[in-house]
Amino acid sequence: MYDLTRCFTVVTFCDSRPVNETTRLASFREAFYRRERRSVPLVRKFVRQALLDWACEVDIGDVLLCVTELATNALIHGVPPGRGFRVHLTLGHVLRVEVHDSGGGQVREAVPPLDAEWGRGLVLVEALADDWGVGERQPGKTVWCEFAASASKFVERGERAHHLP
Repeated sequence: MYDLTRCFTVVTFCDSRPVNETTRLASFREAFYRRERRSVPLVRKFVRQALLDWACEVDIGDVLLCVTELATNALIHGVPPGRGFRVHLTLGHVLRVEVHDSGGGQVREAVPPLDAEWGRGLVLVEALADDWGVGERQPGKTVWCEFAASASKFVERGERAHHLP
C-alpha cells in the first residue's frame, strides 16, 4: 500500500475569515506532485477540497475535468523522470488553475483526427473553461485555465457548491 502523504506537498494561504470579496482575493493554494500516475487523483482531491473550503461558486465537475486533463498532460508530456509538477489555485474574481511542469514539449492546440485514441484533453479544457492558455517558464511551461466565480451557474440549476459531487 502506498503512503499517499509522501506524494505531494501542499502550501496554503487562505484567510480564515468568512468568504467575502475581500477574503476571496486572498485565496491561494499550491501543491507539488511527483511523476506518478496516482498523482492525478490526488490533484483532483486537492482541487475539490479547495473549492469546497472556499465555497467557490463554479461548476466543480468542469473544474475537476479540466484539472485532470492538465495534470495528465503534465505527467505524460511535460515532466521528465525524477521531477514533478505543481498545481496553483488562485481565487479572486475568477478561479485560476495553473499546472507548472519542468519539461520541454509544446502544447498542441490542433484538434486530433476523429479516429485518434487521445489528444482531446485541451479541446475539453477550451470548451469548459472561460479562458485558458500556456505560459513559458524556465524550465518548462505553465498551462492554465480560468473559470468565472459567479453564483449564476448554480441559480440556474438550483444547486450550491457544497452539494456538488
